[in-house]
Formats: sequence, C-alpha cells, structure tokens
Amino acid sequence: MKTIQPIQMVDLKGQYQRLKEEIDAGIAGVIESAAFVRGKVVSEFETAFAEYLNVRHVISTANGTEAIQTALMALDLQAGDEVITPSFTFVSTAEVVALLGLKPVLVDVDADTFCIDPESIRRAITPRTRAIVPVHLFGQHADMEQILDIAQAYHLYVIEDACQSIGSTYTYRQKQYQSGTVGHIGCTSFFPTKNLGCYGDGGAVYTNDARLAERMRSIANHGMAQRYHYERIGINSRLDSMQAAVLKAKLPELADFIARRQAAAALYDELLADIPTIRRPRINPDSTHAYHQYTIRVLNTDRDRMRDALADHGIPSMVYYPVPLHMQQAYQKIGASLHPCPTSELLSQQVLSLPMHTELSKDQIEYIAATIRQYCRQHGG
Repeated sequence: MKTIQPIQMVDLKGQYQRLKEEIDAGIAGVIESAAFVRGKVVSEFETAFAEYLNVRHVISTANGTEAIQTALMALDLQAGDEVITPSFTFVSTAEVVALLGLKPVLVDVDADTFCIDPESIRRAITPRTRAIVPVHLFGQHADMEQILDIAQAYHLYVIEDACQSIGSTYTYRQKQYQSGTVGHIGCTSFFPTKNLGCYGDGGAVYTNDARLAERMRSIANHGMAQRYHYERIGINSRLDSMQAAVLKAKLPELADFIARRQAAAALYDELLADIPTIRRPRINPDSTHAYHQYTIRVLNTDRDRMRDALADHGIPSMVYYPVPLHMQQAYQKIGASLHPCPTSELLSQQVLSLPMHTELSKDQIEYIAATIRQYCRQHGG
C-alpha cells in the first residue's frame, strides 16, 4: 500500500522550498536597502504586474479589502447610492460598500459557476444603482459580457473582484483578457493562500483609465498627490517592500502555479466524473479557470457528514461559504437583503472545497477521490 504524504488544504511551505533561493534573495535585498515602506521593489513589482495583466496602471494596496475600498472611493459615489454584488461570496465586497455609507444590494448567483447571475442584477437595478461588483469566485469569471452590457445600458461602473481569480483569463469580444481587466477597475488580493500570494497581507487595484488611476493612487496615500497636500479624503493602504519582494519573485512562476492547479483539477474531474452525488466545477466557456479552490457540490447526501468522514481519513476540506451574506444579521439590519437568493442558500448547504495547491501530488488526489467514492457508495451515492 502506498504511503501518502500528509494532505494539507494549502501547502505554502512546500511552494516556498521550491522558490527559496529567489524569495530569500528578494527579502535580503529589502533588508539590505532598509527601504521597508515604498521601496524601489514596490514600484518594480507594480510595473511587472501591469505588464503581466496588460494594463496601464497598477496601484498596490495593503490588502484585497482595501483594494475594493480604494476602487469604490475613486468613483465619487454619494451616501445611499446602491452597489450590486453577490450574496454568495466572502464578506469584503459588501463590507466596504457599507463602510462607505453606500448600500450593498445582494443578489443571487449562478448554480453552476457560483458567480453573480446577470438576470439577478437586472432585477435589482433601481434609479439609485451606481455600480456592479462581480466576484470571480473560486478562480473563474462571472459572465462579464452580459454584465458589461447591463452596465452600459444603465451607465453603471463595473469593479471586478478578482481576488480569487488571478491567473485566469476571459475572452470578451474575441479578445483574451487577464482577470479583472475588462471592467472599469480590477481588484485583487495577495493573501498568502491566493494563487499569487505574499507572506502577509497585500492587494492591488488596476485600470486602463488614467483619471481613475490618479485618484486611486492618491486615495491609497492619504489623499495626497503632492506630499502633505491633501486633495481628497484618503486612507493609508500600501504594500510593504518585503511583500513586494516576495511577489516579484513569485510572479514569473504564476503561469506554472496555474498549470499545476489546472492539472490537479483535471485529475479530480477524471476521478470524480461518474459519482452521481458529486457535481464537479463547471467552467464558463468564455474563461479559463485558475482553481483558487476546487469546489464540488454534494447532492442527495449530507455534506457535513461527508466532510467529517474525509477528516477521519486525514483529508482537510472547507466550506466556502456556510451562510450567504443576505442571511447574515449585519446585512439584514441595513436592508441589504431585499432580493431572494435561493441559489445562494442552496449552495451554502452543498459546497465543499477540496485540497487545492501547487504541491498537490497525484497520489494524494487519488486518495482523496477514492475516499469520496467509498463514502458515496456507503451512503447511497
């Protein structure tokens, strides 16, 4: 019987060991320079990341949440203006909308892609709607063609939350775009577990619009354009030099990271294909999937019992997300949950994210799939 290495949900240490020389050199260079904040390596990473994304402007931020906040602040929205975003997602998107005195309008998602449903957007638009924030959940894109058509028809901004989808691409009007680059502004996170992750917090906003870029650069730096001259209300949101050095070392490896994730997902797909109880991830035909998460739907059996059974066999898993935002007390209190979201409620009871990272081995995936198959066979799946 094969000996399986301990399975981790995310293996950051293993990835570091492969890239240790480049990462250590980058960190040592920052220490040697003593330029720990706004050092040269920050602008070097921003330039390299802009080239990767094929956009004109990248402004790094302290984290992904503040990237979304910076983007919204650049739009000069007024208190009470409405921003449409999905209910089935991490809280950051709706959180910053509410913190800015705007109204988050939570709508439903597509059952197959887990991303915001364009028809739900249409139904939620009112005279106060000013922006749409689609979330490219788990590593693939929402239906941006429909979303951009809606935005154009109603003169709305589109801010793409690409915090989980860096490394994926989207084909729009026969041209391929990197994740987050077809709307007005893209936002991403460099949290350690992300496809391109640093060793702390980090994020970025990016755009081809020079006016928006100037505003966001100022907002992220206390509202300054010129030192100690404050043109607008801003925040303190900056990527430190250590994190920029890690990201600069990792960026050339991003294509390999994504290829490894896609290979792992393809093997999962093959091994889980004929299990009726399991619904595998569906790929939007206009996008590639970066597999920040490999998330299945567990049908006709108890998802939480399956999760416990996997844990008993040394297999970690996660539920993203157990309670959709429209059912959360904080968002019900502010009236963000005015639209029914039955699909979000259903998915919260069915989704299960399996181990997914760049160091996952064939033997580990086979063991995970075999354990799921055995559980389903024993429980009528």
